[in-house]
Amino acid sequence: MSKFILVTSGVCSGLGKGVATATIGSLLESGGLKIAMIKCDPYINIDAGTISPYQQGEVFVTEDGAETDSDLGNYARFTSVKLNTDNLITIGKVYDCVIRNERAGRYNGRTVQVIPHITDEIKRRIMAMGAKTGADVVIVEIGGTVGDIESIPFLEVARQLARELGKTNCLTIHLTLIPTIIGGELKTKPTQQSVKKLQETGIQPDILLCRCDRMLDENNRQKIAMFCNVGKGSVFTSTDIDKSVYELPILFHEQGIDAKILEKLKLNEIKTNVIGWKSFIQKLNSPISRGRKLAIAMVGKKDYLDDCFKSVRESLFHAAVTGFNAEFEIKKIDAESLEETNDISPIFAGIDAIVIPGNYGQRGFLGLLQTVKYARENKIPFLGIDLGMQLMAIETARSLLQWKDADSTEFIQNSAHALISLPEEQTGQLSSGIMKLGASNVKIKEDSKLKEIYGAQIVSERHRSKYTFDKKYATALEEKGLFTMGNWRSISPRISFKPVKTAPDFYGVHWRSPQPKKMNLMEEK
Repeated sequence: MSKFILVTSGVCSGLGKGVATATIGSLLESGGLKIAMIKCDPYINIDAGTISPYQQGEVFVTEDGAETDSDLGNYARFTSVKLNTDNLITIGKVYDCVIRNERAGRYNGRTVQVIPHITDEIKRRIMAMGAKTGADVVIVEIGGTVGDIESIPFLEVARQLARELGKTNCLTIHLTLIPTIIGGELKTKPTQQSVKKLQETGIQPDILLCRCDRMLDENNRQKIAMFCNVGKGSVFTSTDIDKSVYELPILFHEQGIDAKILEKLKLNEIKTNVIGWKSFIQKLNSPISRGRKLAIAMVGKKDYLDDCFKSVRESLFHAAVTGFNAEFEIKKIDAESLEETNDISPIFAGIDAIVIPGNYGQRGFLGLLQTVKYARENKIPFLGIDLGMQLMAIETARSLLQWKDADSTEFIQNSAHALISLPEEQTGQLSSGIMKLGASNVKIKEDSKLKEIYGAQIVSERHRSKYTFDKKYATALEEKGLFTMGNWRSISPRISFKPVKTAPDFYGVHWRSPQPKKMNLMEEK
């Protein structure tokens, strides 16, 4: 039978509960335990697909096509857990299921209520995760803040699980804030009040994880333990980190959080190991090219937050550290600001490569188009994702084929050269009317740099897009040097610039050129 860890938080949102939960999962995995992870979110949306990234961060798409919370991206980066739609439980998803059951008469005429019907459905999904995966430990992150009215059903489920499973099979970790006031004094009162609020729901936390700007001293730990009714050895600190959130596994391990969790769950024979994390941090802190940063420009819409494109940013970060042992810098560029200047070259000074991630809407379109043109003309390695890929085709058609009306039907419906359109708008495509989601196989062309990078001809990639490239324009674009190097099975083609075989490449995207720009870091590699 699986054991369960329930993670709650209080005082305020944004304390890093998702990262802390993922860190705990990575530590348990390092001890050889099989884990499963669940995010419980109190919003009424069925999933995160329609929520603005300004509110919930990026949408993390799983292989089975679920549009999930950005915290699942943290789980994927910190652990080896295979994520799918079952790893996200929203209250909207639960209500939808219960209402459909009621309409089908499955409650035998009983009045359907939050307790027991909603809570039983949440509990069923949590317990099923353990049974389905065979996990030794299931870690459940409960979204929201203790005291929020929408979190009550999830907290009631946490209370019931703790009571039914017992202390050695179900552990509660509560993350709170220890603020620093003027004068540098740490104040524990918000944490005390947060724990009291949690106790009002019938939950007594087993471990407290206190977010503050420095390590708690012994006096504060004793004070918190006494007023929050936990053991002194069960109060830990989640401090602000220096460089990267990937320092957290080492920080937690050195404090003994993993050892305390294993002790309380009666898994004392398990020994955790953070050698892999130490190796990564050593690479991060000791790049072979000190003083030479790998600088990537990420061009997006106005005022976009870090969390909007977190997976892309973290992928680039990991590639720089593990692949090139290099210092890494992301330069965020506002696409709308590029529309206000005729010469954008100073903005891209010192940039090694450019990324345009997925976006929606026409705002900033001309600035993004300028970016693609600048990358092509100056032979700067370029990665276009979703809209970024679509812009590559549109810019090539406008600049090299002189199709000034080349566009996407997302923006212009009556374009004579609609290079980008919905699948149902394209000749020979079946009408779908829905977004293409989840993992699909891609067959990559022989003798291409893309195949060399992947090391395989058929690869699997996750997909989230409505608008696709119309293959009827492929021949015309290839005559100008823009090639389709792979095809999604049952989906429209993947585009990349065809590289010169002798030229170093960056993520398989490059303009065909007799003298392409070379990157020093890649030459060293």
